[in-house]
Amino acid sequence: MKIVIDTPIWSKAFRRKKIKHEDKHIVDSLKYLIDEFMEILIGPIRQELLSGISDENIFNDLKEKMKGFNDFPIGTIDYELAAEYSNICRRNGIQGSNTDFLICAVAVKNNFEIFTTDDDFSQYKKYLPIKLFK
Repeated sequence: MKIVIDTPIWSKAFRRKKIKHEDKHIVDSLKYLIDEFMEILIGPIRQELLSGISDENIFNDLKEKMKGFNDFPIGTIDYELAAEYSNICRRNGIQGSNTDFLICAVAVKNNFEIFTTDDDFSQYKKYLPIKLFK
């Protein structure tokens, strides 16, 4: 099983100087997934993770750390499915980001689970056939 790792998970492990006690189990799970070659990273998540870092040294350090992870290829069908998922959720009163729906599309199309702490995915799950990693 492969797992798409969402931005908040990468952030807890790589953007913080010190891991908070309450995040330790999340970071340990990420380490396990990496050790077992189960992690999936997509380019838009890499972009989100690297965005908003004002210190150039910290940015370059994180960029270098993330070079160890390849971006899973995303194609036209993924973007089309993401748009479809966005439309389905919107019709049902649920808003979401383009990146979130792209994560859902890539995960569903490839039978991946999604590892996130973003509660929005629980709302998407009501209307989309996504699987969340526990």
